[in-house]
Amino acid sequence: MSHAIHTSASPLAEQFDELPQQHAAGELGMWVFLGTEVMFFGGLFLAYTVYRIQNEAAFAAASRQLDLAWGTINTAVLLGSSLTMALAVHAAESRNRRWLSILLLATMGLGTAFIAIKGLEYRHKYEHGLMPLAALPFKWSDPFPGPAKLFFQLYFLMTGVHALHMLIGIAVLLWLLLKARRGRLVGEFSAPVRMTGLYWHFVDIVWVWLFPLLYLIGAR
Repeated sequence: MSHAIHTSASPLAEQFDELPQQHAAGELGMWVFLGTEVMFFGGLFLAYTVYRIQNEAAFAAASRQLDLAWGTINTAVLLGSSLTMALAVHAAESRNRRWLSILLLATMGLGTAFIAIKGLEYRHKYEHGLMPLAALPFKWSDPFPGPAKLFFQLYFLMTGVHALHMLIGIAVLLWLLLKARRGRLVGEFSAPVRMTGLYWHFVDIVWVWLFPLLYLIGAR
């Protein structure tokens, strides 16, 4: 067993013998966490798919009430944030502190833009009586109001949980940005940026699945 010297300036935690071991443990932990997230969102996707098969016409009619333009813009925004996050990881590993801060800030900005656009969509649905939550009235003049209401309940559940994950990611990015501006998170200290990048890419991938399921499939 190696006897590494642990100092306050070292990125190596005292429970590990060497840095590769620590990085491998961190990455394993993140992948296990993401595995649980896959099962969680997978359950939501499965429930939505089953109900949509059973109520295809009603779900298609309800889906047409979603704003395809805003959904497309938000997809582009998230894909852009994945790019800036990947570049931030590269900047951290390359010891480029200035670009690390810039790219973390850009990723936060794009994530915030996504949340703002989603908020506009939610407001539009509320104003048109299409937010069947917390005993709010549901206004639906077309056939099959029950299945249409179910569609919007699933829509708000899935996009709401996704938005919550986005907010958590933005908070973590803010924490990273503050540490980066103090000259940390570069070189051998870059593991937190890399772990956050995995989380951020996962959340973006979830939206890549949500977008066609809610806005596109069988609806247009």
